[in-house]
Amino acid sequence: MAGYSIPTTERTERSTEAAYQQCLNPSCSATFGIDEAHFSCPKCGDLVDVVYDWDRLPVPRALSDFEAKWSRRLDPLCFSGVWRFRELLPFAPADRIVTIGEGQTLLQRADKVGAFVGMSTGNLMLQYEGMNPSGSFKDNGMTAAFTHARMVGARRVACASTGNTSAALAVYCSATDHGFKAIIFIGSGKIAYGKLAQALDHGALTVQIVGDFDDAMTRVREVSDRLGIYLMNSVNPFRLEGQKTIMYRVLEANGWEVPDWIVVPGGNLGNSSAFGKAFIELKHLGLIDRVPRLAVINAAGARTLNELYSAREVRWRSGLADSAKIGAFYNELDASGVKASTIASAIEINRPVNLKKCLRALEFCDGVVRQVSDQQIMDAKARVGAGGLGCEPASAASVAGAKLLREEGVIAPSDRVVCILTGHQLKDPTATVAYHGADQENFEKVLGSRGVRRAGFANRPVIVPNDLDDIIRTIALYSEAESAGA
Repeated sequence: MAGYSIPTTERTERSTEAAYQQCLNPSCSATFGIDEAHFSCPKCGDLVDVVYDWDRLPVPRALSDFEAKWSRRLDPLCFSGVWRFRELLPFAPADRIVTIGEGQTLLQRADKVGAFVGMSTGNLMLQYEGMNPSGSFKDNGMTAAFTHARMVGARRVACASTGNTSAALAVYCSATDHGFKAIIFIGSGKIAYGKLAQALDHGALTVQIVGDFDDAMTRVREVSDRLGIYLMNSVNPFRLEGQKTIMYRVLEANGWEVPDWIVVPGGNLGNSSAFGKAFIELKHLGLIDRVPRLAVINAAGARTLNELYSAREVRWRSGLADSAKIGAFYNELDASGVKASTIASAIEINRPVNLKKCLRALEFCDGVVRQVSDQQIMDAKARVGAGGLGCEPASAASVAGAKLLREEGVIAPSDRVVCILTGHQLKDPTATVAYHGADQENFEKVLGSRGVRRAGFANRPVIVPNDLDDIIRTIALYSEAESAGA
């Protein structure tokens, strides 16, 4: 467990602090106070963790102790699905916490989707993060990052975004009265309208640059460094502290039983990194006796993690992942001019900033990585929708990945599997309408250009004359067809 979640170096320097920040690189391991804002180690440039000296902190005897907070619904910190677990992210005083009631999410048994994946009845569950205020999982991280921003006195906050981060950032700025001003960087044509609409509607300054997410990420980091703006992307370690709570809610909704698998889309790799940290800490504290396996699913058009992990065998190696292999792959991308390209815009990322933290999670959780095509993503998305929970394309990568792993025999039909649905269906209605609609030209424009060749699970609208008898006849035919297929 050393080097994961408990302080192991420079303990004397931070001996008076129960929570602090520490460089992820074991050859550096520099530490910094919670009252500082660092989005990379100022000494070596590596990623930074939030670390706790658990021996000096009050820890619940059992995870079930958190259930008592459900009775305190008028307390904003107990109402929040993030901050009711604040003993497990104890970096902030209660009076500095910024919350808008995030984390009221759902873990739903999904037998229809399970049948599509190939699971036994009752063994597939969907964790629906689209129920958050901004419509995606990002709110879990934003509440924690905004809390830290308030702690350090930040006023201007910025992010690069494929859409969900910008929406969440704008919501927290506009819905709170702490004086935060939002600046958002997006790439040209690289954001779904449902998400862009949120950023614009909530009053954020939106800067569109020529390039993709990776280009926007580079620029927002440079601008933030030069202007002293607080960075809200998941390279911010406090974002990941909030995202840990998705796993706490999964356990809570499952009666505190640990599932066999957590399957999550892989983009910037913040969720997979946060989930791994959550289980590392819970295991260390003795609050769980086993950990689930972790599956991280790339889109084929943005497959950096799968290429590095599965093909080139890059591993965590106690924080010393093979930087030469990583650098060589990135150089190949640059030399060939390859840009990330997938209908799953939320994970359309070639240079995931949390790569090393994800490698740590994969090692601890005996993880696997796979990639799925846009065709597989859109088919899975249609089955998720038919099962009752609409999701954006990136979310469906988790279901498509579970199906692939089931076909490979890696996941057994009797395993208990939780797929994370990261964002709401209305985040990207363009893709949904193109898949289900009857407009072939629109299908080719939106999906055909991405390699999607068919809509095997489409629910197409039926066009009928404005005539009562024709309408009744159509409904009767539809009912007969449904009965025949039952």
